[in-house]
Amino acid sequence: MWFFDALASGFTRPTDPGRLQLFRIIFASVLTARFALALGQGGWDRLTPDSLSFHLAEQRFGPRRARLLASVYRPALILRTLAALALAAGYAPRLALLAVLAGAAMELLYLRSPNAVRYTLLTGTCLALGGNLGHRLTVEHTPSSANTWALCLLVLITTDIYWNSAWQKLRSPQFRSGLYLAQWIHTYAQVRDRLPYRGQHAVPGVVCRHAGNLTDRDIRLWRMLAATAIAAEIALPPALLIEQTMPYAVAAGIAMHAAFTCLKPRQLITFSGLTLGTYVAFGV
Repeated sequence: MWFFDALASGFTRPTDPGRLQLFRIIFASVLTARFALALGQGGWDRLTPDSLSFHLAEQRFGPRRARLLASVYRPALILRTLAALALAAGYAPRLALLAVLAGAAMELLYLRSPNAVRYTLLTGTCLALGGNLGHRLTVEHTPSSANTWALCLLVLITTDIYWNSAWQKLRSPQFRSGLYLAQWIHTYAQVRDRLPYRGQHAVPGVVCRHAGNLTDRDIRLWRMLAATAIAAEIALPPALLIEQTMPYAVAAGIAMHAAFTCLKPRQLITFSGLTLGTYVAFGV
């Protein structure tokens, strides 16, 4: 497999630079969607003087720094969205990438659960380490070692994400039993009509009707799905590296992330989009 050949050669093995260039387009497209969504559902008014977020920022950083953050917040939202568009289109990609990463890092100052931001910064740093990010929307395919190091890092990060997630699920008796997923769907089915932002969840109604009642049959079904998710997360990284199994692994990964994203579309669009985007790094 090319990955182990690249490790053995000290990352001097030629690889297809177009794979990282394609990831650049996917990365920027996902971040454009994330930044655009951040403008809605109260995001534009997040740090207004009478908002809870501004009050929390005052407690965390002090009044002067909170006011400074509030003053740059809206311009930063606009600039980072424009930078993400420029990165996707390939205009001054390195400068645009730095602006995108800075705009994403700003969310660390006010989000309560910034895991998606950390993942964005991690994969974005891998992208920044590439030697040839390309220009415009063209994708080069002449083999070179310019992007070998960055591609290997993306493979390692995705593998770690999947295997660490599988390990955490294996350690959770509630998840393995199917009870966690069954309870989540049951609760969602009861309160979905009362949620202020219904677009934040997209569980199909047929799932709520036929698998959201906490019966023994429902729990057995969710137990089977939990085991399937764990097995998929363990098997996907090596399957993606093998040329013969890669198409099946890509299809399985898309199906798995689609199911995950139905639970929390807005929260998981970044994670699912970027993780699926890293699949291009596994190709031959």
